[in-house]
Amino acid sequence: MIYLQPPRPVLLARVVVNPMKVIPIIDAMYSDIADIYQHGLDSGIATFETQVPSWKVWDEKFLPYARLAAEIDGRIGGWAALIPISKRKVYEKVNELSIYISPNFRGKGVGRLLLNQLIAASEIQGVYSLQAVIFSKNTSSVKLHSACGFRVIRFREKVAQRDGRWHDNILMERRSEIISI
Repeated sequence: MIYLQPPRPVLLARVVVNPMKVIPIIDAMYSDIADIYQHGLDSGIATFETQVPSWKVWDEKFLPYARLAAEIDGRIGGWAALIPISKRKVYEKVNELSIYISPNFRGKGVGRLLLNQLIAASEIQGVYSLQAVIFSKNTSSVKLHSACGFRVIRFREKVAQRDGRWHDNILMERRSEIISI
């Protein structure tokens, strides 16, 4: 498990702003994780999934070494986790990521903090390529990934339907700068 040092509090006009910290996701916090995931589902531009899975299904889907939540003032502001892109051994160091931010914490640096920590956690495991599959209408996610070193490698037009509507996807990739290929 990775334990990360939280940033120091920022002093603004004699008011201490509590820092965000990144913590490992455990089953006890899954209701918060599920609520944030539900907001993503409700947006219609975050995933083709239509139901939040149970903890058991979620736990089996995501890799155990990189499941991170951002905690702000004792509340979970977002989460990020990795899944293998394939069960084949040749792809074991290539992962796909999921990242979801609570509507209450968007635009506050939560996504960037989580994504950068997820990148660091993946590199500790020797992962050399991270991929993100993003709905083309989810421009905030595309901007976030670009800011964290991802590049567009493919545009997939009308790749699948959700709620009877076709959606395009953008496939983005980030190659590690410290893991050699």
